[in-house]
Amino acid sequence: MDFRKRIKEVCQIKGITQKDLAEKLGITDISLNKTLRGEYPQLQSLEKIANALNVDITELFDAPSKSGTIGIIRHNGEAYGINSIEDIRQLLTKIEKGE
Repeated sequence: MDFRKRIKEVCQIKGITQKDLAEKLGITDISLNKTLRGEYPQLQSLEKIANALNVDITELFDAPSKSGTIGIIRHNGEAYGINSIEDIRQLLTKIEKGE
């Protein structure tokens, strides 16, 4: 996936516009668009964008895996794939019960 499209997608997921992102970066939306239109934006710019979106920089290049896993929680040496809020609730219940 093109990183420009991915940044737009992450903005949509986070519920912010590119104008909001530009404001978080302390630049105008025109400057942000120029940065994104460049063939290869500087790593420093991409790091700032990732930080403003509160994501790992790698998420600006790749969509989440097709498995649907949003994240992984490790507890007592086991890894649990988290795909939804319900998964978190079930894991929390399991932890509270000491399982």
